[in-house]
Amino acid sequence: MSIRSTVRPHDHDDDHEHEHDHRHGHAHAHDHDAHAGHGHGKGASETALLWALWITAGFMVAEAIGGWIAGSLALIADAAHMLADAGALAMCYAAVRAAGRPATDVMSYGHHRWQVLAAFVNGLALLLLSAWIVVEAAHRLLKPAAIQAPTMMAVAALGIVANLLSYFVLSRGERTLNVRSALLHVAADVLGNVGALLAGLLIWWTHWTPIDPILSMVMAVLIVRGGYRIIRESAHILLEGTPAAFDAAAVERQIKAAVPAVTAVHHVHAWSLTDDRPMLTLHVVVREGADHMACLAGVQRALRAQLNIVHATVQIETAACGDDCSGTTR
Repeated sequence: MSIRSTVRPHDHDDDHEHEHDHRHGHAHAHDHDAHAGHGHGKGASETALLWALWITAGFMVAEAIGGWIAGSLALIADAAHMLADAGALAMCYAAVRAAGRPATDVMSYGHHRWQVLAAFVNGLALLLLSAWIVVEAAHRLLKPAAIQAPTMMAVAALGIVANLLSYFVLSRGERTLNVRSALLHVAADVLGNVGALLAGLLIWWTHWTPIDPILSMVMAVLIVRGGYRIIRESAHILLEGTPAAFDAAAVERQIKAAVPAVTAVHHVHAWSLTDDRPMLTLHVVVREGADHMACLAGVQRALRAQLNIVHATVQIETAACGDDCSGTTR
């Protein structure tokens, strides 16, 4: 005996049915959605990332040249940051394109995790870049260099405009972890340009050049904070940690309340494919004589409506599997 079930999630992704043999007197039911389809904001995110990539790469060259001419570490550091941003945006764009590829026998969940992996690499790049800025700033404090304040201010002002344009374009796309990491890169660029503009004003008025490396260090600290947050969130997903605010006890309470025939819920495992695609596997014990198909449908409705989980693998049992499933992980 086996039970089939399919669910059409709210974002109209393609459904996949899986049938498992009945073992140990238990009926196995699986509600699978590979999420291989396109979300409503995916096309907008892809276009936004491509535009932001061109804007960032184009201004990066201009800022590097302007920083070299002005002798400003703040501009050169921000140009280096924009180089990392251009690479980050390129990875984000490639990840979104990869996520749209269909699932295969080898990649049965599709390619969505590329987005999370790209975000993790982007976070690491931010930390490495911050270390370079601090080292270079320390060197500049020990050996001050002449700085052309007017050139520095002009380039910084143009940088603010370019990065605000990139931020506006990106913010119109879907707010996935991948896109949020790109937004953090661009936001850090805006802060870097603002710092460079303020440093240029101060140097112009007071000729106090140490402000340039000092503001570069401040920018590095801000970059570290954002990079650490992205690394922490993406690593949690890659290590298959539970989704934010997930509570296994609450899952059991919600299912029991929605399906009175369910007497127990156990072996609950939750993880995420991406930051907005939670996954769940669980075993539910039902009373003798209960309609397994009706119980399965009720569990699925409870997971979707009350817990916003549209991909779940549910095993129906008439008695807790106990030691027979003690080694089960998924």
